Amino acid sequence: MNDMSLGVRAEAADRFGTHVVVNQARPAIGFNAFADDPVLVGAFARAAPWAADRCRVLGAVVGDERVQDLARLANRHVPELKSHDRFGNRIDWVEFHPSWHELMSLAWQHEVPNLAWRVSERGGHVARAVLSYLWNQVEQGTACPTGMAYAAYAGFVAEPALAIWAEKSKGTVYEFSRREVGAKPSVVIGYAMTEKQGGSDLRQTQTIGRFSHSDRYHGATAHWYELTGHKWFCSVPQSDGFFTLAKVDGEVTCFFLPRTLPDGGFNRFLVQRLKDKAGNRSNASSEVEYAGTMAIRVGAEGRGIREILSHAHLTRLDFAIGSAGLMRQALTLAIQHTSTRGAFGASIAERPMMTSVLADMAVEVEAATLMALRVARATDALDDEQERLLARLSTPAAKYFNCSRAPALAFEALQCHGGNGFIEENPIARLYREAPLNSVWEGTANMMCMDVRRAVLRDPRTVDALRDELQPLRGQDRRFDALVDQMERLLREAAAEEFLARPMTEAVARALQGAELLRHAPTQVVDVFLGTRAVAMPGAWGAHFGTLGTAASAAAARTIVRRATVCG
Repeated sequence: MNDMSLGVRAEAADRFGTHVVVNQARPAIGFNAFADDPVLVGAFARAAPWAADRCRVLGAVVGDERVQDLARLANRHVPELKSHDRFGNRIDWVEFHPSWHELMSLAWQHEVPNLAWRVSERGGHVARAVLSYLWNQVEQGTACPTGMAYAAYAGFVAEPALAIWAEKSKGTVYEFSRREVGAKPSVVIGYAMTEKQGGSDLRQTQTIGRFSHSDRYHGATAHWYELTGHKWFCSVPQSDGFFTLAKVDGEVTCFFLPRTLPDGGFNRFLVQRLKDKAGNRSNASSEVEYAGTMAIRVGAEGRGIREILSHAHLTRLDFAIGSAGLMRQALTLAIQHTSTRGAFGASIAERPMMTSVLADMAVEVEAATLMALRVARATDALDDEQERLLARLSTPAAKYFNCSRAPALAFEALQCHGGNGFIEENPIARLYREAPLNSVWEGTANMMCMDVRRAVLRDPRTVDALRDELQPLRGQDRRFDALVDQMERLLREAAAEEFLARPMTEAVARALQGAELLRHAPTQVVDVFLGTRAVAMPGAWGAHFGTLGTAASAAAARTIVRRATVCG
């Protein structure tokens, strides 16, 4: 063997040596998103200890590697509209990758859509909120139908003709079929409200409803109408039925539209196209047309918007808790990535600036989580006047604030990953695209702030309920007192001027978060929150995460990150 051949072999060996993978982050798998999260465990011990086993089981699902791959596949292979079958018959159906159906089956099996309606124990809405929080760490596209099914039950129980739908919405066996409701073990529910002409202003509904007939429907009298019109956004068009709006004699009225009619025939529900969305890729959203479509009137004619608003509290709560869950997933991924990859002689997470970023994010997630769960506790106690009034004000405030903060936190979590985070194989890229969506569903940020202001103007007792919630904590910390003082000032000023509705709503949310942290969080978390988020504090908190300044020591930040770590 000559010297030249030896040189070639050495060069080849060196080349293959560069293929050895070192210093890559480990995936976030094998953890329990409930049992390993002290914020959730503590909240459950206070509000719904009877459901801890359910949540522990679902928490393990979140950390399961195979389930995480189902989420990847469901978003990689997106839904496909099948307007006609191969023989030319109009079918208006949607096909999904098998991963979607497996995820839906898991969600229904674990009672994510309906636990609150299946149990008699106190704290059902808190328990169900935690299930939704956990499920939003699995896959957000399937979280849309779980949330709508949760809210729809409130509409079903108020209308005798829909009693069978109320019962089926409590089922735990998911079935993807077009069988009539009486033959199904459970149902998936959609909503079709907004139109091209009015968008969020439901008073501009152009769809027309004309009375057809009254008839017996699963043991009760149903009033059937024919609907004609279009809907610009219809979520989950493969659902078994939909709540929708149409005008009857010029007045907006609520209807429920079954996809399959009592005789087994398919309703005229024409799917025009599926939306090509920036995120939420696994979930089908669509534009649909009604053309002599049969629907059951829900409530009285002309009371449609009020009827739908009776569900809105629940959908808004679900979005507030869902965005908190998405933020928690982003934080988990950021901590895992930075803790298991090194740079400049240490793990990335141990670098002082990164510790500041992660601690700042952890405080934001804990505050968002506790606020959403406080709204869920109020929802569990709507028979109490104080809690009902607090829920009226705090639900849109929590929905606005959590859903608006989620994109900022998802962006920072992506920053923690560097270039790896911008690759679609990495789940943080999916979260980044997903994060803004909850803010625009069920009312944009401005609509939520308008609703908070409307509550203040129409029923000042809501402000009294908010004060009663915060008053016991007055005097414990001057920073919290400053936060509440600012809120009081903005409540007064925004009542006179809509221009101030956003800062008012933010102040309400921050005061609620501060109160919950004072009650339930460790001192380090409280100090960081009040040292940065409260007004006129010298902490020099900047516009981005990780700018804690003097509000926290490096040691306190490390303690906060360790507490927020769920992956080993």
